[in-house]
Amino acid sequence: MKLLNKFYPYLTALIVFIIYMFTLAPSVIQIDAGELATVQYTLGIAHPTGYPLFTILGFIFLHIPFGISTITQANLLAAIYCAAASGVFAYTFRIILDNTIFIKQTVQKIKRDKIKKAKKDFEVRQNQNVVDESNHYNFILASLAAFALAFSRTFWFQSTSIEVYSLHLLLLSLIILSLIKIFYDVETERYLTKNTIFFAAALALGFTNHMTTLLVIPAATYIYFLKFKFNKNSIIRIGYMLLIFIPILIILYAYLPLRASAHPMVNWGNPIDMERILRHISGKQYQVWIFSSTEAAKKQLAYFFNILPGEYTVSFLFIIIGLFTSFLKARKLFIFFIILFISTVLYSINYDINDIDSYFLLAFVSLGFFVLFGIKSLIQLFKQNNINYTTSLSIVAIIIVIQSYINFNKVDQSGIYVYEDYTKEILTSVPKNSIILSYLWDYFVSPSYYFQNVEGLRKDVNVIDKELLRRSWYYTQLSAHNSKILEGIKSEKEQFLEALKPFERSEAFDSQLLENLYRTIMTKIISTNINEHEFFITTELFENEMQRGEFSLPQGYTLVPDLFMFKVVKNDGQYVPATNPNFSIRYKTEEDGYSETIKKMVSTMLIRRAMYEKSFNKNDRAKLYVDKVKKDFPDALIPNELNSL
Repeated sequence: MKLLNKFYPYLTALIVFIIYMFTLAPSVIQIDAGELATVQYTLGIAHPTGYPLFTILGFIFLHIPFGISTITQANLLAAIYCAAASGVFAYTFRIILDNTIFIKQTVQKIKRDKIKKAKKDFEVRQNQNVVDESNHYNFILASLAAFALAFSRTFWFQSTSIEVYSLHLLLLSLIILSLIKIFYDVETERYLTKNTIFFAAALALGFTNHMTTLLVIPAATYIYFLKFKFNKNSIIRIGYMLLIFIPILIILYAYLPLRASAHPMVNWGNPIDMERILRHISGKQYQVWIFSSTEAAKKQLAYFFNILPGEYTVSFLFIIIGLFTSFLKARKLFIFFIILFISTVLYSINYDINDIDSYFLLAFVSLGFFVLFGIKSLIQLFKQNNINYTTSLSIVAIIIVIQSYINFNKVDQSGIYVYEDYTKEILTSVPKNSIILSYLWDYFVSPSYYFQNVEGLRKDVNVIDKELLRRSWYYTQLSAHNSKILEGIKSEKEQFLEALKPFERSEAFDSQLLENLYRTIMTKIISTNINEHEFFITTELFENEMQRGEFSLPQGYTLVPDLFMFKVVKNDGQYVPATNPNFSIRYKTEEDGYSETIKKMVSTMLIRRAMYEKSFNKNDRAKLYVDKVKKDFPDALIPNELNSL
């Protein structure tokens, strides 16, 4: 028992890590995974806010020879971060449990004695657990609460694949630990203690990974002035902490201009000067979606409360109990975690994006504190009813196991290959030196970054993100990859970049001029490259922008459905051959919106190709595509004119 009492945080993290291995993604998944893995492996610049700490640590880890694929190794690092965070939370929970009952006695002692004597007495009483015999089991309760948090849905999902939020969770756990240590620290006279230094450093590291670290500030301010009061000395102490905070921030963010000047393969924002650095780390590109409307906030708030019960499932019982008991027994900490919860929710609901769940992470983490108090209260209730500790702990453990079982399928990414297969099939289906114009970031463009630049698959294929053509830095990145593609639009590009300057600086700009130049650039990229490169566009461009008249082909050209995309060809009415549909894509067993979208896009393009073949009376060829649809997509609606085949 003494050994467990000493090493419980590490054992907690190890158990969590082992379970995380069963849900780990073996390849890229949706959204940013491909881009982030590429950035880490090549020391590039990620999308705003840049994430320098995440990139540097990832670069070091990915170049350790593990004998597994780079993307699997990147996903493994995410699991390590999240498991480590669970261990830190277990340690933090233990500190809270050990100090909640007798903290008032300690404060009274400080008033009577000198600080040094009070501190010694505090430590002795903490080590001996003289206040409550149940404190002998606090390390077990702390671990159980950490398990409930680690296996909550959104927390657990961050461990399954590469994302900045996995490291963010670890840094948040360290920030909260430092604040709890400050709260219980009897030392209040010195300007800098090991705990205030710890907090300043952890907070700085948090900001070098993700700017939502800002959401900790309101609760941290409450704890700080509660502890040190609002006076001259507390302000001076903040100044000392800033002397630690600011250099860490500057040193790590210096990575952005240093690497941008080397023109890495992924150079998002090209932050080579102060204007672009500030634009990048402030996430200016995404600010259009922040505080956009009250309707968006209402929608996100409704979504938050809709997913909230499913985060902890049956363990939500602990949260309900813990809210009441923490209010009665640890009101100051209750207020601290309520501030964390409210500030996170109020900010996040005003961010109008689809993948919003991770922005609520700090709110879900704050609920872990109430889980802790709920578990403690239940154990005490069982004790009052003469139920022994073994039985009580078993009941709590069973509830957490049920929670984990329910959430397992929700987060399991262990069989996800659909994004790898879809991306590889597209890249290998086109001729050498082809150009693909797309903005399927979540499904194809982001994964293509990884497979082309890390695994070296079809590096000759030029993938152009249609939406990123709106950004000045993207032309620098494209030129670094293949400068010849942009040679034919030099004049239009210079005009567009000049017109774009006031927009990127939030000055008055000519929106109509920008849009016209942007559309001209898209069309002219095709016309100036079509003789040297086969040109393809993905299905969303055809179904959206072309149907709305926002994008048009050069005069004399049309689209022909190919295997996964449309091919740009001369409008001469001649038959254009395509490869046979001999591809294989491993779709998810448990369907989600992203996988369903890929299924729909692939099946729709196969049907379009079958219709094209039939229009040239090539019924045998058409039948190949129809048979593929029937085999891979039995629920797809096939037009009547193809059913006869």
